[in-house]
Amino acid sequence: MSTRGRTVRVAVTALGALLLLLGTFWGQDDDFPFGPFRMYSTAPDPNADAPDTRVEGVDTTGRTIVLTEANSGLRRAEIEGQQRAYIDDPGRLRQIAAAYAEKSPGAAPLRTVRIVIRWEGIEHSRPTGTSRDETIATWTAP
Repeated sequence: MSTRGRTVRVAVTALGALLLLLGTFWGQDDDFPFGPFRMYSTAPDPNADAPDTRVEGVDTTGRTIVLTEANSGLRRAEIEGQQRAYIDDPGRLRQIAAAYAEKSPGAAPLRTVRIVIRWEGIEHSRPTGTSRDETIATWTAP
């Protein structure tokens, strides 16, 4: 290998190492692979409540239905990924009511759709058996 080839390889290796070092201390998930993939490199607070998000609908008979992938076609991860958009514009929840009507023909139409977070109590990384519900977005049919 020529001297120039070795010099280029050493320079590229040093640059890669520098980017990894900088990314380790100041990087975010978007900088991956030069930044940490925080999903796996951090842990939640051992005393912070754990969120469990669900979508509920109330039909015209007053019955509350948990909306799942099976009865609406929407996965919980899709809702969680767009949670901020639903909070900012609760009218978007009407799309979930429409998806439920399409996926569950014959079921009573939904009058209300809401996103609810159940906060499970955690202390010292262990569940406490307590929980509280927080409704973060609600849409009601006109």
